[in-house]
Amino acid sequence: MVVLTALYVHVGAVRIPFGEVWSGLTDAQSQSYFIVHQVRLPRVLVAILAGFGLAVGGVILQGLVRNPLASPDVVGITKGAGFMAAAVIFLFPKSPSYVLPIAAFTGAFLAFLLLLLLSRRLTLSPSTLALVGVAIGTVFQAGIQYLIVRHPSDINMALLWLSGSLWSRSWHDVYTLLPWIAVLLPIVWANSAKLNVFLLGDDITASLGLNIAKQRFLLLLLAVALAGISVSAVGAIGFIGLIAPHIARRLVGSRHQWLIPLAAVIGADLMLLGDLLGRIIILPREVPVGIMTAVIGAPYFIYLLRKERLRNK
Repeated sequence: MVVLTALYVHVGAVRIPFGEVWSGLTDAQSQSYFIVHQVRLPRVLVAILAGFGLAVGGVILQGLVRNPLASPDVVGITKGAGFMAAAVIFLFPKSPSYVLPIAAFTGAFLAFLLLLLLSRRLTLSPSTLALVGVAIGTVFQAGIQYLIVRHPSDINMALLWLSGSLWSRSWHDVYTLLPWIAVLLPIVWANSAKLNVFLLGDDITASLGLNIAKQRFLLLLLAVALAGISVSAVGAIGFIGLIAPHIARRLVGSRHQWLIPLAAVIGADLMLLGDLLGRIIILPREVPVGIMTAVIGAPYFIYLLRKERLRNK
């Protein structure tokens, strides 16, 4: 992460020598101060924090669903956030900038409430979570497409947000994300033993005295909060919540005490790498980070699907 951060600050449309990076951070009189301190540093921090949130949200969902192919998309979180954000962009184009992340965060929790309502019973079995989540995501995606068809003249900003982008992120976005991530990640880590128990199956979990419905609800709420606040800050970025936990699991196994922090670091690295490549691949223009993470993650996802297919034969 340190190496990627240094490269991130160094390269771009304006290349900053490594020797000037520190002065750009600390010396307000430096020629590089504005670019480093006001443009690239907040963007780096938003990428890291959002990577933490998306990756750990994916860890929780994969543990609850007991499926390594699960991600925030499974329960419709990303699509719910995307629909509400698109609604603001298309229907209220003159809204203040702070309305968009609030709307996206609201959409994520709307998807969560629909998940509970449609599941009906609070047992929230893994199969129910997956099936109902896919259905909710499909409905929200249809809503997004409807808005795009009805408002083709305003499509540029909507597509930029829906593809996921760190463009123009500022210290305001850092201050919005930081308290949530700083509070929620320790809570998730403190519940790592419960996630370990859920991997054993509902019967064993119940026999150990855990209230399955209550604990699954609380853990799902944590996943929704982490993924929702991250999506509200950086847009509908996919694959981070899927790929980062799986890579971490291959390195340290399924014990969540180690899986959670490592997945968070890998998620941040994937965000930084994706945005770094997007900033330099067609200078001076940028490719949204969501497109780059899809390019990085899609082949790995295909590999996972093939591996699961071979395992089930």
